[in-house]
Amino acid sequence: MASAHDVAKYILRERSPLSTVKLQKLVYYSQAWHLVWEDVPLFPERVEAWANGPVVPALYNEHRGEFQRSSWKLGSIQNLTTAERRTIDTILNFYGPKDAWYLSELTHREAPWVEARGGLPAGSRGSSEISTASMAEYYGSLV
Repeated sequence: MASAHDVAKYILRERSPLSTVKLQKLVYYSQAWHLVWEDVPLFPERVEAWANGPVVPALYNEHRGEFQRSSWKLGSIQNLTTAERRTIDTILNFYGPKDAWYLSELTHREAPWVEARGGLPAGSRGSSEISTASMAEYYGSLV
């Protein structure tokens, strides 16, 4: 299984530079759709329902305070299987052209983030986990 760092490294190799907000959303959608298409998580790291949408704290800890990234020093693209790369490429082709705030707003309308927020007011800090089960169920229902 790949790590979120492997996924971030691959995304930035393919679509650099990116805002860190957009990077987080692309990693999230890669996880969500990989669960649907391959029936296994893409990476084991926790995804949380933050105010601006889903965030992988392990990635945030590496880019905290940065608006944009061109590369990712952690992880290795070689850790990604052909199926994992195919998932990420599909996500980049579909979600990649959209801007960061569009993706953030999109996640705010989707059940995994909404349910994990548990009714917190808009803009409030939160760190509830968005479960892989909720991602698989919701995005699987869209197929």
